[in-house]
Amino acid sequence: MQPTRIQKLFEFVRQKNRSALIAYVTAGDPSPDRTPEIVASLVRGGVDLIELGVPFSDPIADGPVIQRAAARALQAGTTVPKVLDMARAIRKNSETPLLLFTYLNPVLRYGLDKLARDAQAAGIDGCLLTDVSVEEAEPYVAAMRAASLDTVFLAAPTSTDRRLKLVAQYSTGFVYLVSRTGVTGEQAALSESLAPLIDKMRVATKLPLAAGFGISTPEQAGVVAKIADGVVVGSAIVRQIEKDPGGLESLARSLAERMKK
Repeated sequence: MQPTRIQKLFEFVRQKNRSALIAYVTAGDPSPDRTPEIVASLVRGGVDLIELGVPFSDPIADGPVIQRAAARALQAGTTVPKVLDMARAIRKNSETPLLLFTYLNPVLRYGLDKLARDAQAAGIDGCLLTDVSVEEAEPYVAAMRAASLDTVFLAAPTSTDRRLKLVAQYSTGFVYLVSRTGVTGEQAALSESLAPLIDKMRVATKLPLAAGFGISTPEQAGVVAKIADGVVVGSAIVRQIEKDPGGLESLARSLAERMKK
């Protein structure tokens, strides 16, 4: 399997002695035709990797900001095929890595093997299923591997040592560290549980570690960049889209400036 864009990105930022800036967007919010330009704005501002979220009617891992975005996207007619169309449109003008971020239900409805093939053809580089159990992940991982897609799994402060080992075993590209328990959303302060989780995960894997959930300001992003290989910002990005997409490039630039080690 040739290195994916995701794998190449983390090697690149390692050589530059900085962390990767990862932005989450809900595909189709506020409308399917706006998403490619929203992504372009973020990339111009310095975002290194885009998590392209598939809107879902029951986003149990997400807080109110992303829940509202999912509702707007679904109301606008966003479906899995349309998300893949958005990926194709993005890929026409950009080599920025794209990670499909979704829940298991839409994947099962679409068809696991079919999604893997179609996502790869659309220019997607990997997939993260927020609610798939790593203990039961072998069929999912096999389908993604067959399509040369990375599989990114979540590790949380509450994860057992056994689960961390399975996350390390099945992840490629990077491991997504949930910086705190609970749902996504902007927080006034960073969780004290992140640094110990990074230390435990470093023992389990040599893969890059990216941290998300609750990172919403440039100051917070800068703190996380010092100890992690990637910084994920979601709710703050989605809130800016809700408020004024025209401010995305500036927001991205303020975050990207804090990525130095």
